[in-house]
Amino acid sequence: MKLYSMPSSGNSYKVRLLLALLSRACTVVDVEYGSLALEAAQRDGRLPFGKAPVLELSDGRLLPESNAILCWLGEGTRFWPTDAVERAEMLAWMFWEQNQHEGVIAVRAALACYPHRTADATPERMAALLEAGHRLLGIMEAHLARRDWLAGDAVSLADICLYAYTHSAGSRGGFDMARFPAVGAWLDRVAALPGHVTIDA
Repeated sequence: MKLYSMPSSGNSYKVRLLLALLSRACTVVDVEYGSLALEAAQRDGRLPFGKAPVLELSDGRLLPESNAILCWLGEGTRFWPTDAVERAEMLAWMFWEQNQHEGVIAVRAALACYPHRTADATPERMAALLEAGHRLLGIMEAHLARRDWLAGDAVSLADICLYAYTHSAGSRGGFDMARFPAVGAWLDRVAALPGHVTIDA
């Protein structure tokens, strides 16, 4: 397998993290913003939706979208609930991550960290994203205050999915993570999983 991965992206990181947790071998091709490798991958049709991550399977098929890749890699592993309701709960959190969480938590971090996005980081927009992000983190806090994991009683793909951008929400996005102790404890549980790697690994 070959993973086209943007090193600074949480969406790419979540795939690299799951691969590490599963001890799955995979060649990683770094396609960072502005790189020649990204231009080449786009030119050669390796990024069907125009962005990373994309997993190239051993038969040459291309699988885009981070959460779709997580599902393909995770099916049948300990990260895939056997109970149908717990599996649906896992997917609900993964859909929520892309539909709600990523568009606020990740976007504020991108506006703050990527030079080519700074023009869009107006005080008004950053303030609105901060308020919205704290509300979203509050949803996670209320849920995790009652349980260790997002779906069911064990770690699942939902936890891997939401860990990617949440673990750097304070350092990169400027969110006040001290307000969310249950989220912090959950982040520690994910970081303690055997095989865990950091986004820079």
